[in-house]
Order: sequence, then C-alpha cells, then structure tokens
Amino acid sequence: MAGIAASLDARLDGAEKFEANPATRDASWVKLAVLATGLTYFTVFLLLPLIAVFAEAFRKGAETYFAALVEPDALSAIKLTLLAAAISVPLNLIFGISAAWAIAKFQFPGKNLLITLIDLPFSVSPVVAGLIYVLVFGLQGWFGPWLRDHDIKIIFAVPGIVLATIFVTFPFIARELIPLMQAQGRDEEEAAISLGASGLQTFWRVTLPNIKWALIYGVILCNARAMGEFGAVSVVSGHIRGETNTMPLHVEILYNEYQFAAAFAVASLLALLALVTLVLKTYVEWRARQSASGEHG
Repeated sequence: MAGIAASLDARLDGAEKFEANPATRDASWVKLAVLATGLTYFTVFLLLPLIAVFAEAFRKGAETYFAALVEPDALSAIKLTLLAAAISVPLNLIFGISAAWAIAKFQFPGKNLLITLIDLPFSVSPVVAGLIYVLVFGLQGWFGPWLRDHDIKIIFAVPGIVLATIFVTFPFIARELIPLMQAQGRDEEEAAISLGASGLQTFWRVTLPNIKWALIYGVILCNARAMGEFGAVSVVSGHIRGETNTMPLHVEILYNEYQFAAAFAVASLLALLALVTLVLKTYVEWRARQSASGEHG
C-alpha cells in the first residue's frame, strides 16, 4: 500500500509540474487572436448581413413593410412555403425514423448503399435535383406524355415543388438519428421484446424516448431547409406569380424588379424564421444536455 501511495504522489507531482509549465499552455495573445478571429467572422458574415436585412426592410417605414407582407403575391408565396414544409417534413420524419431504425437495428444486403444514398442530396446540387425532376416528370420527360394524357401536372405546379423540397431535405432527420441509434445498440429493444412487448410498444416506450431530442433537432433543421430552399424549387416551379412562387423565389423576383423594400421585407420574414429555428435548436440542445446529465447523475 505504501508503494502504491508513493507512486500516486509521484504522478500527482508530475501532473502539477506539467500544468505549472508555461510552455504547455497557450499564450494569452493566442487565445485573444482566436477569439478575435471568431468574433470578426461572426460579425462580418452573420451579424451585419442580418442587421442589414432588417434595416433595409424597415427603411421606408413600418407601413411599407407590412404592406409588402400582406400583398396577394407575398401571401401566396408564404402559404406555398408553409404548405411545402408541412408536407415534406412529416414525410421525411417517417422516412428518417424508418431508415435509421433499419440501419441501426438490422443487417441486410444493400445497407451501405442505403447510407450512401441518404447522403446524396448533400453532394448533388439542388439545381441538378430540380433538373432531374424536370427530366422525369416534365412534358418531354419519361412520364410526361402519360401525365399529360391523365391531366396530372407535377412540374410548374405544387407537386413538383413538394417533391423537390422532399429531395433536398430528406437526409436531415435520418442523419441525426442513425449515429445515435447505432451507439445505443439493440439491448433495450431486445430486453423489451423478451418481456413480451410488441414491436410497436417497443418503439413507443423504449426507442422513441431514447431518440426524442435528436428527432426534434432533425425536424427543426429539416423544416428550416424546407422553408429556405431555392435552387431545386426554382427549377421546377416555373416562377408563376401567385401560384408557384415560394418566399425565396418571391424575394428574387421583387429584387430583380427593383422593389427593394418589399424584397427585404419578405427576406426579413425568412430571417426571422431562421432566428426562431436557431432559438429552438439551442433549446433542444440544452434540454438534451440536461436529460443526458440527469441520466448520468
């Protein structure tokens, strides 16, 4: 015991000398330089543009600002943006949970291929994604003649916008859930099944409580991207005012027509939605940390 205690004291003395050695610590100027660099990037690339958007939006007064938001084309763009998000996010929620469950809990042929395909929208340009839908569903596309004969319109209509939004957003929920569910393993689910729980009971009472914060986080990110998507939606929408323009497309049209106050007014609404998303994201991360510390405590 005395030898162990002596060895422990020697290690503690060595650790104290190591921490006391100034050469092992960053100089104060290094910390200040790193902090200044981070704050400069934040100010120049995030804070100032955000302030500029709201300043330009209210430059002609609150009356002009709110008039731009209640204008019929603007209201149509807002409704279409919310509609596209309201359809695409729940569908991506179903896909994300199903894909994450399959990848994390089972072994099957093509598993690595599925993981690769989930990441496809991250590597493919949204414009290319929109062109793919035009190639498949356009009048001159693969299914174009059949769709025309049955009076079904996808491209330059709401279905095409929803499809494009789904494509660019479907990795977000799955990618939040897959690493977490793989790390958790299958022990708790197998224990629940061995005690007589059905598959649905196991999901609601075991799996879902374990992934709820990651799931909410993924939904928030998916919704934010759905409302702000521009490239893919621009290709398939046709830019029909009052019908197929989402909020980002409406901002582009107003800006190109030199209606700067109206353009920045709608842009400020998108920025406000982004800020709300950021607040929700921060809250979910905080609750997740609280939940994790409570479980370990």
